[in-house]
Amino acid sequence: VLNNALSGLDEALWDIKGKRANMPVYQLLGGKSRIAVDCYAHASGPTYEALAERVLQFMEQGFRHVRIQQGGYGGVGTMEKKPDFKEAGFGREEDMYMDQRTYLKRVPEMFDYVRKKCGEDIELLHDIHERVEPLDAINLIKQLEQYRPFFIEDPFSPENMKWFRQLRTSTTVPIAMGELFNNINEFRDYMVDQLFDYIRVHLSQIGGITPAMKIARLGEWFNIKTAWHGPGDVSPVGHAANAHIDLAVWNFGIQESHFWSEKAQAVFPGCQTYKNGYMYINEAPGLGVDINEKEAAKYPIGTKSNWTLRKGDGTIIKP
Repeated sequence: VLNNALSGLDEALWDIKGKRANMPVYQLLGGKSRIAVDCYAHASGPTYEALAERVLQFMEQGFRHVRIQQGGYGGVGTMEKKPDFKEAGFGREEDMYMDQRTYLKRVPEMFDYVRKKCGEDIELLHDIHERVEPLDAINLIKQLEQYRPFFIEDPFSPENMKWFRQLRTSTTVPIAMGELFNNINEFRDYMVDQLFDYIRVHLSQIGGITPAMKIARLGEWFNIKTAWHGPGDVSPVGHAANAHIDLAVWNFGIQESHFWSEKAQAVFPGCQTYKNGYMYINEAPGLGVDINEKEAAKYPIGTKSNWTLRKGDGTIIKP
């Protein structure tokens, strides 16, 4: 919570500084290192066929990198059997079910199908979401090595970081990690020891642009690239902060993308645009994205709680 508050201040100050200097923030960070921000798209589907079709659509749009998930979070919603905890009326109505054994079986099948259907030219990514046991994650990643993933994300939860040493000696698949981290002390030693390849921290959770730049500079020394967290629950302002760092740092790796609705573009004038798999920012001073408070007032914050992911017997799957 503290870091999110500090991040709001930090990113606002960078925006103000850019506007006063009449320069985009990336210029304040050292200038452009590349023409635009290479991104990966999200493809999911209830079947392998539907998933592969979505990947092909992204390829036609010019994307070179696509994250593939069957049913989103670890196969949630794709399991045929109604879980026992639902039958027993246990938990909350919105709670979701994941069968870890089924997931571990389906992911290699998914990669095999998509690779054969979509070819070798597309880079494929996958997120485990820390939802299986560490040894199962290691064995899964070893199976996926033959399909040449661009990276596999979040094999272990933060409390299981020591498993990275065993993973590193077991496979050559590139690994991305970090969206649950809160400060550099949680992962500094793992960067120095080169135990993962892409740093995925969430800028607002780490404290903003200033600490993120320090993390990127540290990664440069140890051949670790950036891949900032950037799903749909990051606002266009947050995506702009990601993008300005992406343009400036040498060790940029890839950026998660999100496509903005017309409503979001009305609330946040200056949203990023996409062409041929690249994200482009507008060149306005500062971060380049504003907030239309009058438009925002049309969409009050809801009160719906988030769902919990459970095993068949109702046990919560952490984190």
